[in-house]
Amino acid sequence: MGLSKYKLGELITQRREKYDGKETLQSWGVSREGFIRPKQEDADTSIYNVFYRNDFVFNPARMELNSIALNSFYDKAICSSLYEVFYVTREDIVLPEYLNMFIKRDEFARRCWYEAIGSARNYFRVGDLSQFEITLPSIDQQRKYVDVYLALQNNFAAYQSKVEELKLVCDGYIEELRRKMKCEKIGTYISECNTRNENLCVSKVQGVESSGNFAETRANTNGIDFHNYKIVKPNQFAYNPSRINLGSIALRNEIDGKCIVSPMYVVFEVIDTEKLMPDYLLLWLSRSEFLRSTSFYASGSVRDTFGFDNMNEVAIPIPDISVQREIVNIHKCYIERQRIAEALKEQLKNICPVLIRGSLKEGKS
Repeated sequence: MGLSKYKLGELITQRREKYDGKETLQSWGVSREGFIRPKQEDADTSIYNVFYRNDFVFNPARMELNSIALNSFYDKAICSSLYEVFYVTREDIVLPEYLNMFIKRDEFARRCWYEAIGSARNYFRVGDLSQFEITLPSIDQQRKYVDVYLALQNNFAAYQSKVEELKLVCDGYIEELRRKMKCEKIGTYISECNTRNENLCVSKVQGVESSGNFAETRANTNGIDFHNYKIVKPNQFAYNPSRINLGSIALRNEIDGKCIVSPMYVVFEVIDTEKLMPDYLLLWLSRSEFLRSTSFYASGSVRDTFGFDNMNEVAIPIPDISVQREIVNIHKCYIERQRIAEALKEQLKNICPVLIRGSLKEGKS
């Protein structure tokens, strides 16, 4: 069968159709993960670009991050005028799905970055892509490897949908409690912790990221005196009072043991775990509604911080401990499946170079 080499410009054509506004079309943005909702829902779409099924849409300023997607979902849609669109004109030579596997590789992203750095704004355009050379096996061999990739992609999508369903169940439980139960201030159930690292017994210095996880501190700790740092023990909460609105609050787990955090952090614990589970409280303190509300309450303080006095005033529904445990177990199941889904997503990305190499190796034989 053998392999054939082409310049992509021989196989693709740029689409330059502008949106005329005569029909209602959904607007989409693009990231490394695929199509995303645009950040500006009320943007002027009169100069947006139109794209169709099996078109590729990409952000010329973000190609080093692989911000490109093959449209397998929408018959017709629109994207920002800053984006560029192209489609395969020689499907007898290369399948769009095979070209997508070629594109969704780190090697391709690095090449885009290299080619873009010579432009005025580090843009990578269709004209640049057209100069790329691509080695292709036969269409039959391409289809064989595309089928493998699509099967994995469909399995991931099915698993991801089940993960989202589980999240909806958990969110539904919480919403039902919020509607039906009277809320109580949590100040009765929590206590601030102010244990300092006076004898330097703890050396692990961490902070809390906006993802709600403890992580190694990014601050320069050279010459820092850690005697005044606060100790966070398992089952204690820590949060950055000036960044809690961004999600910087976390619950320390048993496995990770103790750590120390900046003296500016607030550390507290649940003092009556028979009435209030720490994990259940974390569910409420991690909700976007709560995080947004902290900005409002913090704005009245001297430094726009959400201190422990503000935390005491937070009110949530507190059902029987058995109900709390049930909700927490569902949420833990969701978190675990979400972790598996992220691992599957990473495997899906890493499989592209493997499949491309396999198809080329088979094409040589």
